[in-house]
Amino acid sequence: MVQLSVLELGRVRQNSSRRIALDEARALAQHAETCGYTRFWVAEHHNMPAVTTAATSLVISHIAAGTKTIRVGAGGIMLPNHAPYVIAEQFGTLETLYPGRIDLGLGRAPGTDQVTLRALRRDPANAANFPDDVQELQAFLAPAQEGQRIEAIPGSGLNIPIWILGSSLFGAYLAAELGLPYGFASHFAPQMLDMALQSYRDKFKPSSQQARPYALAGINIIAAETDEEARYLATSQQISFADLFRGTRSLMHPPIDNIEDYWSNAEKMQATNMLACSIVGSPDTVRKGMQQFLERTQADELMIVSDIYDPQKRLRSLELIADVAKSLDSSSIPDT
Repeated sequence: MVQLSVLELGRVRQNSSRRIALDEARALAQHAETCGYTRFWVAEHHNMPAVTTAATSLVISHIAAGTKTIRVGAGGIMLPNHAPYVIAEQFGTLETLYPGRIDLGLGRAPGTDQVTLRALRRDPANAANFPDDVQELQAFLAPAQEGQRIEAIPGSGLNIPIWILGSSLFGAYLAAELGLPYGFASHFAPQMLDMALQSYRDKFKPSSQQARPYALAGINIIAAETDEEARYLATSQQISFADLFRGTRSLMHPPIDNIEDYWSNAEKMQATNMLACSIVGSPDTVRKGMQQFLERTQADELMIVSDIYDPQKRLRSLELIADVAKSLDSSSIPDT
């Protein structure tokens, strides 16, 4: 069976609260664990009213404390926002508390706008140091050397799995050069998916962490009992993208009967382009879509975004997706 995982933003719904959003994220992780998902990641975003995962390491701890076996991690930490030493300490602490269950995905985008970046006291030019920062972080998580004056405590010697995340060729090249697993953000930036995965595999150099390429691809999947119901549930995510283009800072909307009444043609076009890697429908529709996506990408793992307003419908979506994955044609699934 193809490996399935979940990407979570801790979305705040209208008529709800931030605390409820964080608890719903934990409940979703518990359900994903029961359904057999491999990992549950949260992403660093700042100054977004509907997103509660800005303090990413704290949210990871909240989720890991409520689960037992599923891997929990960052998808990802935006490393230019942080000193590598601090991230080594934070994730070293997480790995110490929840041994063998912590992942550290790294991105080089700020995860916010330029105004908020100034509030973080970060220089946009920091992104140019991303490759060096990744290697510095690796060094802090490696066993401490004799005479080493600065040690991450906890952190050193834990060798927490590091991933490179991205939506362009830059991340693909870096992951290949460093011999690290690679995750592509095709769930919102699909344009360079095929080229990035091919470049990563072609240029991969084995490392002590990873002997062969391992590619994860993000995909939006909203599953329901019928195609009609799934399309209805998907309007919440479509509204979120339309609001993003408008510069409207809103909480997550409940679904609506006709999305065409909400967005303009230009907003529809933009959202359709960004959500090109999406599957919305009944189990049969989801099965066909997943099969085609796996045949196209040969991804070793799918990172699922199932952005649904109703928490119970979201739990059901993860169930249906997991059930579908068990019935996929194994010939389309990479031999990992």
